[in-house]
This record gives sequence, structure tokens and C-alpha cells, in this order.
Amino acid sequence: MKFISWNVNGLRACCGKGFKDVFKELDADFFCIQETKLQEGQIDLSFDGYDSYWNYADKKGYSGTAIFTRIEPVSVRYGIGVEEHNHEGRVVTLEMAGFYLVNVYTPNSQEGLKRIDYRVAWERSFREYVMSLDKEKPVIVCGDLNVARSDIDLVNPDRNRGSAGYSDEERRELELLLQAGFVDTFRYLHPDATGAYTWWSYFYKARQRNAGWRIDYFLISERLLPRLEGAAIHSEIHGADHCPVELLLTD
Repeated sequence: MKFISWNVNGLRACCGKGFKDVFKELDADFFCIQETKLQEGQIDLSFDGYDSYWNYADKKGYSGTAIFTRIEPVSVRYGIGVEEHNHEGRVVTLEMAGFYLVNVYTPNSQEGLKRIDYRVAWERSFREYVMSLDKEKPVIVCGDLNVARSDIDLVNPDRNRGSAGYSDEERRELELLLQAGFVDTFRYLHPDATGAYTWWSYFYKARQRNAGWRIDYFLISERLLPRLEGAAIHSEIHGADHCPVELLLTD
């Protein structure tokens, strides 16, 4: 099975930059997107052979997630079951026969870590949510987690230490999730890969210089490791400030 995750930073804009062609080219069984920046009815987008499930933020032009799937789910959940965290369209979960697929767009802590308290509260609620799912069947978590895991995962780590996306608080919360029984698939298969980034600022020709961060992930329950076939970063694909990431599991 092939899974793709992509923060498109505005789906309508991304569609004007080749999203449909990329979707068909990557030919995934599950295609998860974050930061759609849509309200219901603002786009007419469908693909033959796929069903789609959308979670919209209350605020217009903000956040939002969606999953396109070739395989009909057993059930679909929106949000994480905590009222405080269910207004920004950040999570869609598909229950499949053998696993849960959780597509997430983690809140940004913002400049000066202005939203760090909310971010930490979110992280703890999200961890409780996926751990509760993991008790029932294995879990695949994908999306923009808005944090670089370690120095190897961003350019200029010393300069960025303590800033949004590389604060001690955010990194600690990611490690706690991994310690709860999840695996960072890309780093598991490519432990020493450098320059492997998934997001680049629009400023200072960052993408041309590959001055980026790895903040988009596929995490899987440890018991799915025997089925792990591949994990890739499609940095050759443009259309947004993030690029798609990929997971391959045996059927």
C-alpha cells in the first residue's frame, strides 16, 4: 500500500500549480493533505476511484485537512474528541480493517512561541488520542507535525534552537509520542540522511539552496515495522512550500 502526505498550503493555489498532475503521478492508495484553507463547497475536486473526507476549520481560509482513499474505510472521525481542539479542522482519521490512518496538521507555535502553551496542550491531547486508537489496532500518523526532530533535520540548528518548530517543548512532545510506541519511518530507514527536508521558507531562495526543515512525517505503530517497505521525501515536486512525503507498506 502506498500513502502520500502533503501540506499544500492552500489547495486552490496548489491546484493552479499542478496538484492534479502530481496526484495522478504519485498514484497512492491514500493521499492525505493538510492546510487546505477551504470551506465546504469552495472547490470541486474529485478523482476516479477515490472517495474523499474533509475536515474544515471554523475560520475561513485557515488550516483544514482531507484524505483521498481508494479503499472504503470502516468509519471516519473528525477531530480528536476534545472540544477545545476541534475547531481548526486539524485531524481526519480513517478506520481501516487492519489499522487507523490519522492525518494531522499540528498547530504552529508562532513567532516568539506565542502559542506554545496551546501547542503543548494540543500535543498531549493528540498523544492520548492516538494511544487510545493504538490499543484497538495499529496506527499510521501522517502530516505536518510542525517540528524538526533533531539537528540533522534542519539547516542551521544552532541558530534556530528555541524558535517555533525547534523549541525544547515541541521536540520533547514528539519524542514522548515516539516513546509511546511509534516509529519515525523516514529516519528509521535513513538514519544518517542529511539535507532531507520537507519544508522551505519562501524567503532568501531557501528551496534553491535546500535550506529547509524536515517537519512532515509518517509515524507508525512499532508492530507495523515488519510491513515497512519504504519511506521517501519527494523534494523534486513543487507546488507549495512543503513537498509530499511517502510511506510504503506491504499489503
